Amino acid sequence: MEIQELIPDYGLEHADLHNLGDVYWNVSTPGLYEHAIHRYEAHMAHLGPLVVSMGQHTGRAAKDKYVVDEPETTDDIWWGDINVKYSEERFNSLHRRMAAYLRGKTVFVQDCYAGADEQFQQAVRVINEFAWHNLFSRNMFIQMPREREIIKSFVPDFTVLHCPNFNADPDEDGTRSGTFVALHLGKKLVLIGGSAYAGEIKKSIFTGLNFLLPEQQVLSMHCSANVSKDDPDDVAIFFGLSGTGKTTLSADPNRLLIGDDEHGWSDNGVFNFEGGCYAKVIRLSQEAEPEIYECTRRFGTILENVTLDPAIHRIDLDDSSLTENTRASYPLTHLPNIVPSSMAGHPRNVIMLTADAFGVLPPIARLTPDQAMYHFISGYTAKVAGTEKGVTEPSATFSACFGAPFMVRHPSVYAQLLADKIAKHRAECWLVNTGWTGGAYGIGSRMKIQHTRALLNAALNGTLEKVKMQTDPIFHFQIPLEAPDVPSEVLSPRNTWANPHEYDVQAAKLAGLFHENFAQFKDITPENVLAAGPS
Repeated sequence: MEIQELIPDYGLEHADLHNLGDVYWNVSTPGLYEHAIHRYEAHMAHLGPLVVSMGQHTGRAAKDKYVVDEPETTDDIWWGDINVKYSEERFNSLHRRMAAYLRGKTVFVQDCYAGADEQFQQAVRVINEFAWHNLFSRNMFIQMPREREIIKSFVPDFTVLHCPNFNADPDEDGTRSGTFVALHLGKKLVLIGGSAYAGEIKKSIFTGLNFLLPEQQVLSMHCSANVSKDDPDDVAIFFGLSGTGKTTLSADPNRLLIGDDEHGWSDNGVFNFEGGCYAKVIRLSQEAEPEIYECTRRFGTILENVTLDPAIHRIDLDDSSLTENTRASYPLTHLPNIVPSSMAGHPRNVIMLTADAFGVLPPIARLTPDQAMYHFISGYTAKVAGTEKGVTEPSATFSACFGAPFMVRHPSVYAQLLADKIAKHRAECWLVNTGWTGGAYGIGSRMKIQHTRALLNAALNGTLEKVKMQTDPIFHFQIPLEAPDVPSEVLSPRNTWANPHEYDVQAAKLAGLFHENFAQFKDITPENVLAAGPS
């Protein structure tokens, strides 16, 4: 009997779903390919990836996320613009209408897990309207073992119900639009509608883990992680927002990847929450990122919003006509250098990535523990301006803990856990700028990835601990004066500007933005961390 014919004893009626049409349980990757193609959801490209288009939603609908305000969890949630209160009555009403919408319809169910460490693992059931979303869930979460008894006895901790073609009624449901991502943390139930963006599925479970794990003294992190092939104690984690290089830099051919996006740090060490990667692929370079590039050419990979020539079924990774946020979802096993268990020891190095479009921050700087806390709480990167002619001014983006949209507890909870773990395990901390040098966006140039990799290697192998450093007069972190395979003039950002005075003006401006953002955390931040910020 095939795995998809085995139905768990704990069925969909527990999610209040009744009178459905065909229900496909735990279908394999080839099976989901067949369903997606036969249902006109996707096309298969040359060499095997599945190519899909999402329509209007090509990224997360951050303003359409809601958290249910209910007695069991309300006191522990960081309420505000990020975690918007949603009434339990409206959530239940929305759930009933979604269930009614699915009556008589085909659904795809994938039972899987989040969290490689079984001590902290959560069982996850994803119920999808589309087959390709079910394949996404199969790629991104940890697949269930294929033993009959495990399948039959599966009981979900979290359930995700995803119906892209079901829209909320803002007047009736109290939503901002027809799109919604609603989390009931007490019931461990997630409702997603009005958007086909697959990333909402994985990030909703990440949000749930960010609520649950801190109570068990586990730091949940929006970071990638890898480990040396030769030294199992040489573990590194890479915090960073989208576009800063989290996935790219952790996929190092000389190191083993633990995971590219979501991890926990417990008393046992670091463990991946996921079973796959979700990489940006716009203008992906075969030379600079060979491992990720090869994943875009494999069966089992989903390519989202990547253009496809319908005549020859060839993809064009350089085409951004649908969106700049083109993505590839693929299982970790597509990569040659991985940690099979998705677990490792305690980090020796903590790296915080930023793509500074102001051209102010150095390519690498050493942080004190207090400075690390300041930059972790700040979560700074920058976005470049739009494509309008003559508009070149970058804008600063601050996202607490390098992942504020997914942090349901107050940032101070995660920051204190990180501080405790850095102190206990004596981890070195680094700030790495993958953004601009020689001037701001529009004038300067993007950091060369070869330089960034060389600097990371020097940090991870201990070389930078032995070189002379200078203290930045504004940000006060330590900047190395030399590093292997990197020109010394690149290391000090002021020296890369044609006009040093213009650099000073820009640096003062960025420092002011840091202060302005950090004002919201002033009352809950220790004095030593406040003092670790820029002048």
